[in-house]
Amino acid sequence: MSQPNGTYAFYPGCSMGVSARAYDQSFRRVAEVLGLEFQDVDDWNCCGATEYFTLNRLPAYSLVARNLSLAAGMGKEDLVAACSACYLNLHKTDSYMGKYPDLNEKVNRALAAGGLHYDPGTLRVRHLLDVLVEDIGYEAIGEHVTQPLKGLRVAPYYGCLVVRPESNYDPEYPTHLDDLMRALGATVVDFPLKTHCCGGHMTQISEETAYELLRRLLANAAEYNADVIVTVCPMCQLNLDAYQSEVNRVFGTDYHIPILFFTQLIGLAFGVAAEDLGFGAEIVPADEALKKIGQEEAPKPRTPRRRDKKALPMPPPLS
Repeated sequence: MSQPNGTYAFYPGCSMGVSARAYDQSFRRVAEVLGLEFQDVDDWNCCGATEYFTLNRLPAYSLVARNLSLAAGMGKEDLVAACSACYLNLHKTDSYMGKYPDLNEKVNRALAAGGLHYDPGTLRVRHLLDVLVEDIGYEAIGEHVTQPLKGLRVAPYYGCLVVRPESNYDPEYPTHLDDLMRALGATVVDFPLKTHCCGGHMTQISEETAYELLRRLLANAAEYNADVIVTVCPMCQLNLDAYQSEVNRVFGTDYHIPILFFTQLIGLAFGVAAEDLGFGAEIVPADEALKKIGQEEAPKPRTPRRRDKKALPMPPPLS
């Protein structure tokens, strides 16, 4: 294993505690079974997602570098992110600071205002999928399987961020997630659009474009009779799950494909109860998929939490 003691610095990111709580819950249960320890970076801040870098790059890099500096202070070799956008921004910032001395100098000048500093290359930025595949391995993961996902047809969806240049994945046709699902006993279906974009935040800018991108992904999974789409990215999961009904409305389709996090399926195969893996939070019910692998009673969907009246008002729609 890369970390002799199985301990990693972990960058949670914003979505893991809100829209992707099932991801956070399931990944921590899986880590517990595998004997891995993830220590959250203290006082972390938002990575800027994909938008901030298009607005003002120096502050964007500086904000991300702040997280790198805080993580470096933990004395760990690896910094792990489960969110693909967080992973990309952390990896990119570390890489660019190392490649461009002028950027490195400016970013560290900004960090110095807060009493921080970061030397690029101090940390190895990694995605959670990479840790499970490279440090644990398919065989060892398979040894923990007590309830194989036999008969479950899975479409592995990587999205466009985790396979960007300089990652450990083949950007055209990655197979890490495919092979991991096979190690759990699942049937992996062909999914040619496995690295195509889900639209990201395009749902807030151009619904027509966003829904078409989502329709293509759902159609591709349906074409190969997938029972579920499994993903490694909170944004991909949110878009395909939350807007699936809108895709059906706009295009007259009838897709009902559950969108799950890969750690949820790992947990099920390890024998962890569905309710302990965040099931029930998904909008498109996973009941039928769970029944195929012997989970007779799926957790009931949670009642949506009402917005606090004292909370800040929602911004007006773009004109």
